[in-house]
Amino acid sequence: MKRRNTFVAILFLGMALVMSGCGQSSTVTSDNTPAQVIEKDTEAADSTVSSTSEVYMSESGSDASSETLVDSDGMFSDRDLEQEADLSEATYITLQSGQDVTISAEGVYVIQGSAEDTSIIIEADTAKVQLVLEGVTITNSDAPAIYVKSADKVFVTTTDSENSLTVNGTFTADGDTNTDAVIFSKDDLVFNGKGTLTIVSTANGISGKDDVKFTGGTYNITCNEDAIEAKDSIRVSDGSFTIRSGKDALHSEDSDDTSKGFIYISGGSFDIDSDGDGIQATTVLTIDGGTFDISASEGLEATYVQINDGTINIEASDDGINASAKSSDVDVVIEINGGSLSINMASGDTDALDANGNLIINGGTIDITAQFAFDFDGTAELNGGTVTVNGEEVTEITNSMFGGQGGFGGGPGGFGGERPDGENSENGERPEMPEGFDGSNPPQMPEGFEEGDRPEMPEGFDNSNMPERPQNDNGRKKNGSN
Repeated sequence: MKRRNTFVAILFLGMALVMSGCGQSSTVTSDNTPAQVIEKDTEAADSTVSSTSEVYMSESGSDASSETLVDSDGMFSDRDLEQEADLSEATYITLQSGQDVTISAEGVYVIQGSAEDTSIIIEADTAKVQLVLEGVTITNSDAPAIYVKSADKVFVTTTDSENSLTVNGTFTADGDTNTDAVIFSKDDLVFNGKGTLTIVSTANGISGKDDVKFTGGTYNITCNEDAIEAKDSIRVSDGSFTIRSGKDALHSEDSDDTSKGFIYISGGSFDIDSDGDGIQATTVLTIDGGTFDISASEGLEATYVQINDGTINIEASDDGINASAKSSDVDVVIEINGGSLSINMASGDTDALDANGNLIINGGTIDITAQFAFDFDGTAELNGGTVTVNGEEVTEITNSMFGGQGGFGGGPGGFGGERPDGENSENGERPEMPEGFDGSNPPQMPEGFEEGDRPEMPEGFDNSNMPERPQNDNGRKKNGSN
């Protein structure tokens, strides 16, 4: 991180006030320290904030049907859900260019002003810190605008104001820590408030190494990599999100522990345009509500994808919803129990609902426009709801994939393309195989054909005039779905 101009203001305890537990403060200036340091007495822990080390899986286990997989009761504390901070004892800080602000004690801090090459650094051990952004603009070239090195939890609360955080250059690591996000936190983050926060990044937008929660506010994120990423979980109860990302819009993963990395959404509105996935979790992705407009390579992805409610519109160039084995702690399932779901797929070897395990539809309204609607490796159940494929209601789920993981023409997942008559297969299924063919009896080679032989090619065939593989709408060649 580049060297800053030197300016220090230290707020410390003066005379103790026994009755109130508060202290007077004074400011000391020094030319020998490259940071502005704010210190206060550590307050008692907020009893309403629950431990973030809890496992939020419900007793229904990893193969729930019509039950929420995660324990939604413990998702958010009372303080998480408050959209205004208590400013009665707040400390006010005005930003100055080239001067970092370091906060090392519990409290509420109102941040104001515009600055360049400035970072707000939290080093508060196990304290809870609330940053209240009130008309803040920070533009950095190589460092996060907000950097949480240590804390129990940090709240980022917007007042009814416009706030903007930008990193427009290449991030510089902090020792062994690759601080590659405009807001980078090693501990829990909570975003709430009534204002707008705009984030622009050459790498990630928000990166949290524990839990990242949103309970209110408006967020506009434009970034070259993931917009919002977290190791343990991403949880959203409310908020308005407009995201343009070079990779995933929401991504929850701990590469060292595949039992972590879930996403829970119960509300909010999402306008997502991403080159990667719209929303990807390692273990469970549960949607209990919200409005989603997603344009992405894959719309929703996790080991277990569960949709209980919400209005979800997906345009995808790979899979609309994909359940793949990212974790051994939960079953590989797509489960839809309610809500309104519309999936519009690009042409080629793409699938609207692609489960590398089981596919369960218990309710909801599902409208699919696709060449291939359903692809599952396990079993499929249509127990309720209304399912429409290419304008026609279906009463059973027919597997688009033929012959397990292999097939003809389209790579993994089987056929890719239209029927010989040029029409899409009915209900998104692939063309029928010859009578008696079940995937276990591939055609026999001609008599005398030995392993390793190749059939004779037609005269004049030089392997240079092979047809191109189909491409997705984004121009990338498609080799098959997960």
